[in-house]
Amino acid sequence: MTRIALAAAVAAAALVAALPAAAAIPTFKGTVGPGFTISMASKPTKAGKIRLVIADKSNIHNFHLTGPGVNIKTSVPATGSKTFTLTLKKGTYRFVCDPHLTSMKGSFTVK
Repeated sequence: MTRIALAAAVAAAALVAALPAAAAIPTFKGTVGPGFTISMASKPTKAGKIRLVIADKSNIHNFHLTGPGVNIKTSVPATGSKTFTLTLKKGTYRFVCDPHLTSMKGSFTVK
């Protein structure tokens, strides 16, 4: 009986250790400001759950992401870091600074 209990405990520990790797959510970083800049360090290309960390470095800009089922943004007078967890579907996503739509924009496509 002791061998069975030990084997079960080892198997359970192995499963628990494997969970964080399987549940890891990819993280992407976006930046707005300083100056009239908006960007993403890398852009997601696969559908699924992601974490998006926005560094808002100017109180005259925001970071607004729209796409299939997604509409998130930071506040214009705020600065600092804001983290969103969202699920991306196939399609095109656009990120802009709402007060400066014509010059501060970017996009990416999820397949």
